[in-house]
Order: sequence, then structure tokens, then C-alpha cells
Amino acid sequence: MKKTVLLLLALSVSLITKAQENKEAYAIADKKHKTKATTLDSTINTLYEVISGPKGQDRNDELLRYLFHPEAKFIASGKRQNGSYGARYVTMDSYVEKSLKWMVENGFFEKELHRVTERFGHIAHVFSTYECFNGKEDQEPFMRGINSIQLMYTGKRWVVMNIYFTQESEENPIPGKYLPKK
Repeated sequence: MKKTVLLLLALSVSLITKAQENKEAYAIADKKHKTKATTLDSTINTLYEVISGPKGQDRNDELLRYLFHPEAKFIASGKRQNGSYGARYVTMDSYVEKSLKWMVENGFFEKELHRVTERFGHIAHVFSTYECFNGKEDQEPFMRGINSIQLMYTGKRWVVMNIYFTQESEENPIPGKYLPKK
């Protein structure tokens, strides 16, 4: 019994310490980046800016993390080899470790083409049509798709709760209502 109490006490101290460290890190990031997430437009624009850059240019993962709720996920969906559709949930840590690394190694620019926004109180849903390029001067995208972005307004700024996305394909073209008017 005594060992259990000591173990629980040590665990509690560890969790409190970690929470305090996270709070201090957040306060520093908030002071640096607050203006980048005060409106829906600034939040979405910053999201595209922070992941985009030429080959070899580091991305600002501190700013990227700041834009997202700590429990947020990136959810990639698409057609599997067997013909069914599925989803892959990616944590922020995994995204930074794998996807941002790939973006730096290959060059990656994601550009928003069109946006449809729905808002109710402190929640918002943004359907953001995108196209991707390896270089800023590339004329043709190597991929297009739609990001379904869920956000929450905290009273001070917008926070991305999740991004659920899929790529365009021959059998799943982007509908005209989600493309810019010609």
C-alpha cells in the first residue's frame, strides 16, 4: 500500500511538473505568435505558410504546433489498394518528424485555391481546396485536394482542432463549387 501511494505521489508530481512546463512554453509561443491566429483568415493563411518552403529550408514547427490544439490530429483519407476507403490518423509529433522532414528534403509549397467557411459561435469548419508544388516557380501542381479543417475560437485566438484531408483523383475530381470561379 505504501509503495502504491509513493508511486502515485511521484506520478502526480511528474504530471504537475510537465503541465507547468507546457504552460510556460505555451506562454512564450503565445507572445511570439498570437497575431498569426487571431482571425480565421490569419490562422488558415499561417497554416499554409508554415508548411511551405523550398528544399532545404527548415519549417517552423513551434509555430505549427502553436496553431493546433495539443490533441489535434492530421487525418489522411483515400482509397486503399483493395478498393475500400480508409483513414490514417497522424499526431503532431509524427507529422513534424516525418511529413515536415519530407517537405524540407523535397521542397513543398501548398497553395489554397478556394475556401468555404461555416461558423457557429466558437466553432468553424473550413473546406480549403489546395494544390501542391515542389518549387515556388512550378507551373503544374503534383497534387490537389481538399483540407477539411475544424477550428475552435478560445476567446483570444483560433486553434486548429483537426485537419481531415483527401487528394483529388480521376475518379474523385474536385467539384466545381470547391474551385475558384472562372
